[in-house]
Parts: sequence; structure tokens; C-alpha cells
Amino acid sequence: MSTTLVTINLVVHNGEKYIRQCLDSVKNQTYPGIEVNIWDNSSTDKTKEIIKTEFSEFRLTESQKNLGMWPAQEELLKNSRSEYVVVLSVDVILHPDFIKNAVEAMEQNEEIGALQAKVYKYELADGRPEKTDTIDTLGFEIYRSRRIVNVGHGEMDRPAAINRQPIEIFAVEGAVPVFRRQALEDCRLKSQNNRIVEPDFFWYGDDLDLAWRMRIFGWKQVYAPNVIAWHDRKTTKALADSRWEFVKIRKTVPMFKRRLDWRNTTLTIIKNDFTSNILRDLPHILWRQLQLWAYFLFFEPAMFIEVFNVAKMLPKMLKRRSEIMKKAKISAKDFRQWIH
Repeated sequence: MSTTLVTINLVVHNGEKYIRQCLDSVKNQTYPGIEVNIWDNSSTDKTKEIIKTEFSEFRLTESQKNLGMWPAQEELLKNSRSEYVVVLSVDVILHPDFIKNAVEAMEQNEEIGALQAKVYKYELADGRPEKTDTIDTLGFEIYRSRRIVNVGHGEMDRPAAINRQPIEIFAVEGAVPVFRRQALEDCRLKSQNNRIVEPDFFWYGDDLDLAWRMRIFGWKQVYAPNVIAWHDRKTTKALADSRWEFVKIRKTVPMFKRRLDWRNTTLTIIKNDFTSNILRDLPHILWRQLQLWAYFLFFEPAMFIEVFNVAKMLPKMLKRRSEIMKKAKISAKDFRQWIH
């Protein structure tokens, strides 16, 4: 019986403190049919040196320019030969059975376009990873206000209470999703210069935009509890339970990322959301935006620059939206099942 080839594509920029444990976890996979491609986004630390001396069996591409995470992933896809593609981040550690269990889950249904792992948190202590039982993400969920969050983020795992079978979710998160190549190729847009990934985001929100579009194009996205990884998330470590907690958490996130977060999420909604669903949920959407902008006015006035950036990018996004809606395989009613 032949083994289905799986590609692991890793994009890294200055990942010296993570690269060893990440690639060691790749080398320790129990699944036999794996190819590994690495794209270095113009690192200035010892990342490339470590890869060349300790992981020379993996294919390394050195870029003179930092393309961003997902645009570089799309470049790696050109050199990938497999049916399944793992989009790996350098601050992720894979369980030894990650690939084996992912392939088994994907092959249960040809309509599965993307698979979400159970991703726990880990932290580095004296250069060594300390794994935890705290959930980093089980994928994205979406609310009527269009608030989009990582399922389970910051919660302790409760294995006995979690369905052990794969379950369908709204969208996969970008730390270590597994894609069916056909689903990725199906997401190319002529209005994006025939690219899969949104070329004007650079960083942050690309994963949500791609996963949302993939769902509109009719591909299922599934969370598989036995596909396990650990992630050292560099920004938020928990979800806010109150307004003051929201303020406290936001202060830990760099302003550049806060601005990209609002801008790219807003543009993702413009590109992918059904008009009838937006109108249906408009009171919830407006109320959330009113609260956000009241906060921005007093605490983050620099965010107002992004209003002009969204306006500037709007014609492009509307053109891409038109193409997406023409290619949609599901209806607005179908999509509403994912809106909490």
C-alpha cells in the first residue's frame, strides 16, 4: 500500500530561538512520507546557519527580502509535490504522530479542505520548551458582531469532555493548519493576480481571509482532537473577560499588529461576508464597532489612520469580493450556521 506524500512548508524570519525544537519535532514524525521545504525571510540571526549545519536534509530557500508569512508560503507551494500541505510556523512543536493522524483524518472525507489541530501552549524556559495543557487554539469561531476568536484560547484542556472524533468548525487558524492542495488551488483569484493568499495584507489576517474564502467555496474545515501541536504565541495569552481585561491584553500587543488586526479583519469581512448576513446582524456589528472606536479615540488614536487605509484599499477588495461571490458554492443561509 503506497504512502500519501505530505509536504511540511516552514517560513521563518529570525527564528533562532525556536528553529531547533521546531525542526526536531519534524524529524521525529512517525509518518514515513514527508518532504520538508523551508523559506528563510531574510533572517539576520543564526537561523540559516542552524538549518544548514543541523538540518541539511531539508530544502532551504534563502530570500533577500521578507515577503511575509503567507506570501512566502505560497512561494513554497510551487515546489511542493504532495496532496496534503502543512503550513508550519517556527514557534510550533509537532507531536510525533501529528502527520500520521492528520492524514488519517483528511482521508475520511474528500470534501475536507483544511484541518485544525488541537494546539496547546508552550513557553521557553532557559531555551527549553515547557509544554502545557492550556489550549492555544482549536480554530476560529465567529460571532454576530463579527468578533472572531480562537476557540478555547487560554482554557485548560478537559479531554474527557471533548469529542474525540473530528468535528466541523468555521475556520482553521494559521499556526499549523493542514490543507488539501486541491482546496488551496481552488482559492486562487484572478483579481489577486491569480494568487491564493491576499497579496495586500503582508502579515496578520491572511489565514482568516483564506480560510473564510475556502469555506465559501464549499470546502469543509475540521478540528481533529488527536492531531496535536504546541505553540508559543508571542502576543495575547488569554481572552478578555471584561473591558478592563481587554485593555490590559491589548497593551501587550505591538501597535503595528493592533492596526493590522483591525484593518485586515475589516477587509476580510468586506471581501467574504454575505450582504444579507451583514444586514441581518448590522445592530450587533455597529454596537461592537462603536465600542471599539470609543476605546480607540481615548487610548489608541493612531488607529484612525487605518480608516484611511481601508478606504484606500476598498476598490481592490470590492473587485475581489465580486469574484468570490460569483464563485461561491454555499448560500448566505448555509453560512449562518457558523455565526454564534
